[in-house]
Amino acid sequence: MRILHTSDWHLGQHFMGRSRQAEHQALIDWLLQQVQQQAVDAVLLAGDIFDTGAPPSYARELYNQLVVRLHDAHCRLILLGGNHDSVATLEESRPLLAYLGCTVIPAVQEDLSRQLITLHDAAGNPAALLCAVPFIRARDVLQSQAGQSAEEKQLGLQQAIAAHYQSLYQLARAHCEALGLQLPILASGHLTTVGASSSESVRDIYVGALDAFPTNAFPPFDYIALGHIHRPQLVGGHAHIRYSGSPLPLSFDELGQDKQMLLIETGARAELNITALPVPCFQPLASLRGTLAQLQQAIPQALAGLAAGQHLWLEITVEGDDYLSDLQGRIQAMLDGQPAELLRLRRARSQQAVSMQSERSTLDELSPQEVFERRLQLEELEAPLAEALRQRYRQVLQQVQEEQA
Repeated sequence: MRILHTSDWHLGQHFMGRSRQAEHQALIDWLLQQVQQQAVDAVLLAGDIFDTGAPPSYARELYNQLVVRLHDAHCRLILLGGNHDSVATLEESRPLLAYLGCTVIPAVQEDLSRQLITLHDAAGNPAALLCAVPFIRARDVLQSQAGQSAEEKQLGLQQAIAAHYQSLYQLARAHCEALGLQLPILASGHLTTVGASSSESVRDIYVGALDAFPTNAFPPFDYIALGHIHRPQLVGGHAHIRYSGSPLPLSFDELGQDKQMLLIETGARAELNITALPVPCFQPLASLRGTLAQLQQAIPQALAGLAAGQHLWLEITVEGDDYLSDLQGRIQAMLDGQPAELLRLRRARSQQAVSMQSERSTLDELSPQEVFERRLQLEELEAPLAEALRQRYRQVLQQVQEEQA
């Protein structure tokens, strides 16, 4: 059978105040084409379906459209909750969507069998088992104990997550024996693993005090479909442990990444074929840097690559003209009448001048962790105290996120 692994759609996201609705609509259309052309039997979306816990109505409409269109295409859909997703939001429609061939796992289940999914091929025969693991909240797998150090909490949580995966793996093996079949056992996850490379649009998640989950703590699954990191990549050089990455660039620093979804074809147990399907760019982005004179040439070159009807979103960093007070107006004059929109304008600074006081970032551009880090830099504290404050802030932030979920 064929399974398409994707993640981090972030439906409802605003890119510096601009809606991504048209892009996500184009993404759904493209996905349906791939399902038909590649004869895909199941689509797995490994977390961060929505960008916020209270998505706008158009994002919910896209979500419902995805479910209905894949049902009409006779393709199974498995949706896993991510750290951006609200458990309550995903749970409210879960029973209804089950009638449309869509399996939603909002959070860790008390009954582990609900996280073990049998995937069937086009002929209706069991072809693979999926241990469907969503974003794991600390309260789902661990009881807090008074007096624990940060290191003890981290180790305890790591062990609890590893035990959750191990329990599911053993359940899957027992199911294979009951069926009398040697089926490939797949798993999912929405977390940071040791060695993963992220981008500025990834908001750090700390499951309790756990920063990253070691890859050697996973059981020997045949394939592990991961979400949360937006950059597509193999983890630790293992071809069977993969982040599909986000299908759309979610920040300017994701420009140049080859956005993709991963097609997994099952055969014999040890013969999983993995193929990357490149996702086209639905909204052109460009990040330009230089003096005003250099930008005068760079902007037309960036616009020359646009297809008919396309509109370019721009980030511009100006070098060497810091004394100008009318910089915004000068850049805007270069763009007048052009199919382009300036979303972010920055002035290049020397390394010495880049500081908390001089850097002009809006709160919309910063994660809560980044705001805290910048404020912490002003205090000039000793390293042990600064690290203790970081650990405490992570715990408070996680508690707030759990209450909002």
